[in-house]
Amino acid sequence: MLHTVAQPGILASTPRVGRYLSFSLAQSDAVRTALQRLAPLADGSRVVVGLGLDTVQALGASVPGLRAFPRWDTAAVTLPSTPTALWCWLRGDDAGDLVLASRQLAQAVAPAFALTQVLEGFRHGQGPNGHGRDLTGYEDGTENPCDGEAEAAALVADGGTGLVGGSFAALQQWQHDWDAFERMPPSARDDMIGRRRSDNQELDDAPASAHVKRTAQESFDPEAFVLRRSMPWAEGMRSGLMFVAFGCTLDAFEAQLRRMAGLEDGVVDALFQMSRPVTGAYVWCPPLQDGRLDLRAVGL
Repeated sequence: MLHTVAQPGILASTPRVGRYLSFSLAQSDAVRTALQRLAPLADGSRVVVGLGLDTVQALGASVPGLRAFPRWDTAAVTLPSTPTALWCWLRGDDAGDLVLASRQLAQAVAPAFALTQVLEGFRHGQGPNGHGRDLTGYEDGTENPCDGEAEAAALVADGGTGLVGGSFAALQQWQHDWDAFERMPPSARDDMIGRRRSDNQELDDAPASAHVKRTAQESFDPEAFVLRRSMPWAEGMRSGLMFVAFGCTLDAFEAQLRRMAGLEDGVVDALFQMSRPVTGAYVWCPPLQDGRLDLRAVGL
């Protein structure tokens, strides 16, 4: 079964608190040693690890399906591409524990990797279906696949040594415009999402621009299912959603993003009225072997 070799935090529900560490590549010739030090620290449960394209290429390797995050700049929206060489998602119940673990990880991967961003995530509320809520109050992840379908959507089922059980992650930090959101009457907010905030029921008469309609996973050909593991974030008075989607390929996420941006049919997702992505990156999350990162696919 794929879940026995996947990083467990991918399939697990979102934790009470999370911490996202993003690193740039600083010394290519030190990458091999840094990842060897990182491997025993990353159990895939408390720490989920993803490698960016720059890191894989620095090792003289390739991971089929891993590519750079696209940058799209249209008259209506801007979708930035901000590559990360190494990504660590720290998961737990105590924010202090994650602070201490962050220091240990950053020291382990230096000087090959330089820490470029630390983002604090947290679980907020609980929606009618048991999922956490975005800070806007809407339930997040309602249409997530479950059990075997989640495994099929998120994990690589075929490939060579060190690839099966891996996953690709699409990462976007979305920043909310609270002034814009608060100007909207409740009905406009529901139309923007395509669901009622009060009970999470989908609106049959929602406009074509509603987020739910733009991203309906079964409406794509082929179907575009991903496993969302997003969490709210806050820095001072800035806040929003750290969007994380795991997939067996990056194709499903990219199909959804193209439609949201209006590149498919000219209809832009209404979500852009009050939120925008400020980052965008793809990473490959290796499987595990004997409880530690399996890096054989990249020659380690």
